[in-house]
Amino acid sequence: MKYSCIRNQIEDGVSIITFNRPDKLGAMNAQMMAETLHAMEKASENEDVRCIILTGTGRGFCSGQDLNDRIKQKTGKKRDLGVTLDEGYNRFARKVRSLRIPIVVAVNGIAAGAGSSIALLGDIVIAAKSASFIQAFVRIGLVPDCGGTYALPRLVGRARALGMALLGDTIDAKTAAEWGLIWKVSEDEDLMADALLIAKKLASGPTKSYALIRQAIDAADTNSFNEQLDFEMQCQRAAGYTEDHAEGVSAFIEKRPPSFKGQ
Repeated sequence: MKYSCIRNQIEDGVSIITFNRPDKLGAMNAQMMAETLHAMEKASENEDVRCIILTGTGRGFCSGQDLNDRIKQKTGKKRDLGVTLDEGYNRFARKVRSLRIPIVVAVNGIAAGAGSSIALLGDIVIAAKSASFIQAFVRIGLVPDCGGTYALPRLVGRARALGMALLGDTIDAKTAAEWGLIWKVSEDEDLMADALLIAKKLASGPTKSYALIRQAIDAADTNSFNEQLDFEMQCQRAAGYTEDHAEGVSAFIEKRPPSFKGQ
């Protein structure tokens, strides 16, 4: 696939996917979604790639759905947005959460509406000091989607989740970090360097362990304590059979850094 709405490059085992619609503040349209999914699938299939960075260009990370794209698709009758979500954002969110490799999201600017939800799909989310998060759906009479209503209360609690969703206020990066919405804040000029530092560390780590850790953390939201203990047992059993576990133990005993292969 030839990309017109994103850029994609691979560096030291990291696939860097960049939303590239700066004139639209990274607004999502059907083409950009298709290209992003394609790049992620290719990265996941490539054994030499063991981490993804998702970021944007210019002042915007992703300002949400490109409403002009919706207008172009208008047929004269009201569009079923449930079908639109099922075929678009829901598919996108499920793909991101099921990839075999971790995703670092580097929020370079405005993350609004679905753009904010997309950012929160990442395993580790960092943001530039000038970045902001806006649950803008309410401004056009809609409901947070792309997993937004799942992520928000789990990250910041019910009170703040409702405040963000009902009021649609702008949350700056510093506040987002203080609330636990994101991992950390970087100086604007250091954002990509910090993201690459994290991503390269992940790319040289035990990839299968990362996937199991993600599954276990996610399962804790709905499991009882006893169910979670059982799930941890299952994950630990799977991790214990990996080559990286054997390498980690050998490296510890031999007092040397481990050389993980993602196997």
